[in-house]
Amino acid sequence: MLVKAIYKDIYESLLSSLRSGEYPYQSFIPPESHLVEKFQCSHNTVRRALAMLAQQGYVHPVHGKGVRVTYLAHERAPFELGGLETFAEAAQRNRLDTVTEVPVFEEVACDERLAVDSGFPEGAGLWHLKRVRRIDGKALILDDNYFLQQAVPGLTREIAEKSVFAYLEGPLGMHVAMSKRTVTVEPVGEDDERYLDLEGFDCLAVVTNHVFDSEGLMFEYTRSRHRPDYFSFSTVAMRDVR
Repeated sequence: MLVKAIYKDIYESLLSSLRSGEYPYQSFIPPESHLVEKFQCSHNTVRRALAMLAQQGYVHPVHGKGVRVTYLAHERAPFELGGLETFAEAAQRNRLDTVTEVPVFEEVACDERLAVDSGFPEGAGLWHLKRVRRIDGKALILDDNYFLQQAVPGLTREIAEKSVFAYLEGPLGMHVAMSKRTVTVEPVGEDDERYLDLEGFDCLAVVTNHVFDSEGLMFEYTRSRHRPDYFSFSTVAMRDVR
């Protein structure tokens, strides 16, 4: 556990430096030997942190030269599709004034239709939440969340107003391992008109999200509805050159 904590700390430190522009786009970050001395750790620990950054598209190792910066800050919306960054983490990174409201918090049993859409077994006990995300006072995102009760015991409205993932990875000790996402564009519905500040938009970007723990158990199904001017698609694709 100690080694894991060290490489994650190094990852976070380097990520902060990349996002702040300390290591500019297309430059090379300091050599591995420098990072080993700076963080007082082993070469393998530094390599694990760099591997995480490379996997997410922030840097690219170049044989015989070093590690080149491939991160370029976007001037688009602050909330992007890619990685497993939570709303709270993105808000903190972008220094945004945000509020999460939870107008719906209830216990439900998974019915036949939801079982088909979500993949949860029919009859499973679920937490159902609707969360409105306000950014600078504007209601811009509507999350329709379902959490498997057996995997997320003790969930409360107060926790949902802050960060469900912080509760999962903190008190519950869960490792959130993977998210499978689908993006669609859909017309505005009744709930959107009720909860969101649409300002003339008649369609939304909708992210359908299935989230799994380290044992492959799906514990969350969410449909997150975003006003288009506060949404962008960002991902990393790599080609295996032989």
